[in-house]
Amino acid sequence: MSRERLTVNGRGYAWPDRPLVVVCIDGSEPDYIERAIQAGAMPYLGGALAGGSSGASLLADAVVPSFTNPNNLSIVTGVPPAVHGISGNYFYDRESGAEVMMNDPKYLRAGTILAAFARAGARVAVVTAKDKLRRLLGHEMAGICFSSEKAGETTVAEHGIADALGMVGRPLPDVYSADLSEFVFAAGVKLMESSAPDVMYLSTTDYVQHKHAPGTAPANDFYRMMDGYLGKLAAAGATLALTADHGMNAKTDAAGQPRVIYLQDVLDDWLGAGRARVILPITDPYVVHHGALGSFATVYLPDGADTPALSARVQALPGMALVLTGDDGCQRFELPPDRMGDLIAVSERDAVIGTGVAKHDLSGLDAPLRSHGGVTEQRVPLILNRPVRGVPPERRLRNFDAFDLALNFAG
Repeated sequence: MSRERLTVNGRGYAWPDRPLVVVCIDGSEPDYIERAIQAGAMPYLGGALAGGSSGASLLADAVVPSFTNPNNLSIVTGVPPAVHGISGNYFYDRESGAEVMMNDPKYLRAGTILAAFARAGARVAVVTAKDKLRRLLGHEMAGICFSSEKAGETTVAEHGIADALGMVGRPLPDVYSADLSEFVFAAGVKLMESSAPDVMYLSTTDYVQHKHAPGTAPANDFYRMMDGYLGKLAAAGATLALTADHGMNAKTDAAGQPRVIYLQDVLDDWLGAGRARVILPITDPYVVHHGALGSFATVYLPDGADTPALSARVQALPGMALVLTGDDGCQRFELPPDRMGDLIAVSERDAVIGTGVAKHDLSGLDAPLRSHGGVTEQRVPLILNRPVRGVPPERRLRNFDAFDLALNFAG
């Protein structure tokens, strides 16, 4: 087993001097952790951060669009989507003329830190809540990689473990539940005890954050659960690096009703039905808690369209925060131009973008709409349970610096 410094996608990483656990807490607005610590719901993490002597509590910027797949892949590759290629959960494939889920590793353009350490001989384990991420996170990685969602279907050949459900010793959780995330943490603790991984990546689901604001009792209960498992991982000697893929905000008007810009309907009215195409990168198979409504969209315009004029008209829509040409948007947000349209649209903090009124089923919402995707959900926590030294104060921290800080600057 090599213990030499590894270079992945142009960045260097030292070999871990103790087990490393990087956690992506899906949808974790920084206020969730701050309010939970204040409420006494996170005694381990609160103690680890007290006075800054044991750990580091930092803030970082996530990738925009602030959605699950592009940010998780940025965290495990250490680079933005312009390099690794995953620009959303869902995109329009110009070559095939089809709208597709971007959960196949064939869309990934960069190797992961996880795979690099595994190739160098490290024991690596990955547990993610939803199976949509598993194949991407585990691409070309030798080791254990499975999801809570499909823990009852694991095989050694595909997942590196024969019976993940039996190993964890918990019932298979419902995909729309806080239990899906708790299973991730329980699995992480069991793996630390049984397999002693050198590097482990845990990724949760934002079911709780979509329903409950920071500081509410259900939110604090969720973070209390998490804190118990973090304490166990730390007691096993692990360095912990916690970050998030995005924050979360209420997307409602004063009456608590969803505030939606139905952009496809607007463009159909302006240009004619179907001449423009609106793509919502938040779209995935799990839409009950957000109705496929997020704060980021990309628009494909018909040939000959007056792009600057249409950009200005879309920008003027109530609730719209920012509209850029595809090239300008890709440069600003570090996105791959071939997977974005002619316009990139970002809504305000309390608004979301949809396609058409008839295309979004909000009947599954049992709480006021909370969602993400825009610049207003870009700020996320970046917390380590060991002190961080030597980071230049002027450096802009990103959530995809988690491995860098943990391996090169912590302790």
